[in-house]
Amino acid sequence: MREIKKSSNEFIKDKKFTKFKFQWQEGYGAFSYSHSHLDNVISYIMNQKEHHKKQSFKVDYMAFLKKFDIEFKDEYLFEWIV
Repeated sequence: MREIKKSSNEFIKDKKFTKFKFQWQEGYGAFSYSHSHLDNVISYIMNQKEHHKKQSFKVDYMAFLKKFDIEFKDEYLFEWIV
């Protein structure tokens, strides 16, 4: 993930996609699903914009962490979301 973030950061700067200083947030996460759930994952991604009009990304993400029993500390999540 570090290399992907580094490379994409350089790409965005080289292509001048924004006039503002671009940088990724600190940290990253990677999750996987089994192949049998691929259609569900694709559907979620394709409808994400509409879905997040009804339920925020933060609520979605917190539910995901809890559903899969992933340990986290509230104080380290979403300090950038008002």
